[in-house]
Amino acid sequence: MVAAERRIEARGVRKSFVGSAGTVQVLDDVDVHVGRHEFVSLLGPSGCGKSTLFNIVAGLEEPTAGVVSVDGHTVGRIGRCGYMPQKDLLMPWKTIAENVAIGRVVRGESKAQAKRGAVEILERFGLGAFADHYPSQLSGGMRQRAALARTFLAGNDVLLLDEPFGALDSLTRLQMQSWLLHVWQESAASVLFITHDVDEALRLSDRVYVLTERPAKVAVTIDVDLARPRPYATVLTEGFARLKAIAIAHLHTDEETPDLAGTDG
Repeated sequence: MVAAERRIEARGVRKSFVGSAGTVQVLDDVDVHVGRHEFVSLLGPSGCGKSTLFNIVAGLEEPTAGVVSVDGHTVGRIGRCGYMPQKDLLMPWKTIAENVAIGRVVRGESKAQAKRGAVEILERFGLGAFADHYPSQLSGGMRQRAALARTFLAGNDVLLLDEPFGALDSLTRLQMQSWLLHVWQESAASVLFITHDVDEALRLSDRVYVLTERPAKVAVTIDVDLARPRPYATVLTEGFARLKAIAIAHLHTDEETPDLAGTDG
């Protein structure tokens, strides 16, 4: 893939934090990229630096070394990506439509115009009937869909999704994976996604970067050569098992690779 086709590119990224206990290195020479309309996941142990890399791509942190660009522009204080954190962060006193419209309002659009856009995207995301409801009236999965609608409506088709399904029960999580795949395939979005779940990463992604313990490096890059669309039954195929074995082998380097039949990702 030529550089011009890369929506996100991180080259040689290092990040250290200095505190009372000394210097802690979090990222060590990380290279990742996301192409046009690609779905790419970061997979790694808790605390290895995945969210720190997201914060750098979003412009919330500066790298200690290395370069990060979005659409060929070096990332600065003004972010060029839509960023959805782990929690939905919906404001409980605002309706779902008002919550979804916030990004457009902050950018200077009138509240009425932003709300019209919010209602339109909620229809697309299957939440049109809930535009005037409040967050407390929605299920966890519906709240996450609303949060993703807000991220899409903010106006950028380069999306950073930081483990958005981590707090959901397993059945709802599987349903949300299928829903997200459908929404992404119908859009022009390029996605960088964080997860701790091997199955989720492989089912959703075109490419998976498996990171090491902190300070994080890329242990292996897995090109997911599985046909799309990918129903849940994809995880039962021989090709999926082959890729999963590679990921697990790099996530469990200090112990015997577990039996795949007893692993839930």
